[in-house]
Amino acid sequence: MNREFIELQTDGARAVIATHGAEWRGWSVAGRELLWAPDRVHWDRTAPVLFPVCGWTRGGVARVAGETYPLSLHGFAKDQPFEVVEQGADHVTLRLTQTPATLALYPFPFALEVTYRLTGAGMEVVGLICNPGDAPMPYAFGLHPGFRWPLAAGDKADHRLVFDAPERPEVPEIAPGGLFSHRRRPVPVMGRDLLLVDTLFAREALCFLDVVSGGLSFEGSGGTLRMEWEGFPHLIVWSRPGAPFLCLESWTGHGDPEGFEGDLFDKPSMIILLPGAEGRHCVRYAFL
Repeated sequence: MNREFIELQTDGARAVIATHGAEWRGWSVAGRELLWAPDRVHWDRTAPVLFPVCGWTRGGVARVAGETYPLSLHGFAKDQPFEVVEQGADHVTLRLTQTPATLALYPFPFALEVTYRLTGAGMEVVGLICNPGDAPMPYAFGLHPGFRWPLAAGDKADHRLVFDAPERPEVPEIAPGGLFSHRRRPVPVMGRDLLLVDTLFAREALCFLDVVSGGLSFEGSGGTLRMEWEGFPHLIVWSRPGAPFLCLESWTGHGDPEGFEGDLFDKPSMIILLPGAEGRHCVRYAFL
């Protein structure tokens, strides 16, 4: 039976996963709620799963072999019902496969599995993408969790990101329509540190492409959220000015460049999965 929400528990931690979109909807450690709770004022999602594209497509469409498909922001997985294929007290695996509705948006057979595994102070999220077809398949996959900011206590201004390695202090400008500009804008990264202030997000998300780091810490006076990733070249940091959440997003792909009119196979940063092959992507979160 496919229930609307799956609750995971272990060692004083609790998580809630929605079968709709395989979305991570709640996470508490020792009674502290860490994930953003949706509202209609700031943001009505918590942690959407992104597939088969990350970011915007130009004009809200993708092109494959001369045909046009209405594939827009972050793809369709976040709005689809997933099937629960395996579940235990501290873990669950959900699966989405092609349907006539998805084939009208993205003309490829696929299997997408998302596994959540809860530990006493952490959560591991694994995305497994398989190509069951007889032709190559282009895809991008992403995780888009929003965390409370302030994280557990204190003021928003007390918080910072600390990367594992120094990162370039610049990101692409986001052009109208969510497209990626070839222009860059400066970001006040001082070596490994980025102080978090509302004004950072006045010009859209900070999209750190091809990050050097394999992890970071979201630090505040009430605690630290540790995040480590595998199989994700891009990190997106996003909020809205004045909003009490911070999204720390792991993407394999990114939005269309300005003026892009190419095939989905030619979209920058797409992964091309051969028939019978699979891609694995993992992020681990821990509250310290």
